[in-house]
Amino acid sequence: METVVSIDAPDAVIPDTLEAQAILWNKTFSFVKSMSLKCAAELRIPDAILCHGTPTTISDLISSLSIPEAKSRHLRTLMRILSQDGIFKSQITLSGEETFDLTPVSRLLTTTSVSQRRLNYTPFILTQVENHIINSYHQLSHWFHRPDVTITPFEMAHGKTLWELAGKLPEFNDSFNKGMACDSAFVADVIKNIGGEVFRGIGTLVDVGGGTGLMAAALVEAFPGLQCTVFDLPHVIDTAEKTEGIQFAAGDMFVEIPAAHAALLKWILHDWNDEACIKILERCKEAIPSKENGGKVIIIDMVVGVGVNAQIALETQLLLDLHMMTLFGGKERNETEWSKLFIAAGFSGYKITASIVLRSIIEVYP
Repeated sequence: METVVSIDAPDAVIPDTLEAQAILWNKTFSFVKSMSLKCAAELRIPDAILCHGTPTTISDLISSLSIPEAKSRHLRTLMRILSQDGIFKSQITLSGEETFDLTPVSRLLTTTSVSQRRLNYTPFILTQVENHIINSYHQLSHWFHRPDVTITPFEMAHGKTLWELAGKLPEFNDSFNKGMACDSAFVADVIKNIGGEVFRGIGTLVDVGGGTGLMAAALVEAFPGLQCTVFDLPHVIDTAEKTEGIQFAAGDMFVEIPAAHAALLKWILHDWNDEACIKILERCKEAIPSKENGGKVIIIDMVVGVGVNAQIALETQLLLDLHMMTLFGGKERNETEWSKLFIAAGFSGYKITASIVLRSIIEVYP
């Protein structure tokens, strides 16, 4: 028996309904964008285009990437999806052939020596779409029904916090550390150009949660005379390559932080709830001298609502806010929320000195 479904509505309503369905489909399948970006990074498509030297055809990509010819149509679809979002640039030649070229976005994913850029953001991308990270989101609706706010969706999915899992799984730990290291390289490169005054004149610095030390190494190189100590958990410090001029110390930032003229917290506090952040800031305050003697805490983190491109920045900041809750129970904060933390931890004042598009540099004074 055939069933016919009809929409009994005024003519003006039908286009709205169809448009609503199209929007719903677009949002439902948005995860394909992230997975396509992951695929392109793993296949090293940006490198292939860079090495080719000119806008590249699908035939050229298939040849250089050793992909079977039978999959050329699907590779073209992948490239068109990513071109829609500005990852690559699609253009039609005079002969009618479609080619793909790099954009400023995909240049951040190049790794070959042909590139003039030192920055490679591929490890960060791969870390954020790693299976353990993605699987956490399948617990999100269940998490909202739980009365216990201390258990994160990540813990519900894996039975451990992210830090505990990283301590147990070397591959996951390595992936996470590489992701954070490449972000540190990016931030350090930007700071040399727009945030140098924040670090100039500091004698000693402790990089709290400094990972494998890439940020510290970049700062020591950029600011002669600066002495850095990288402070992190034992399983992180154990995998760090020792670097000349940098000391490494393992410990717990909730207990004690090595003394220095300044403490750096790069993308650390958004991992934690307010209570934990206040404890970390209190330990930092204990580790540094008074404001009169040059003491300060330097925070590199998001200030929600602050950004060069306000709309893109705000949307990304909101996405990161939910992401931090899902993984760590943390959050992104606006200036009012930051101010409350600083006051609660006993600091006398703060200054937002520069914006790194999505993140800001905040100097906090004891």
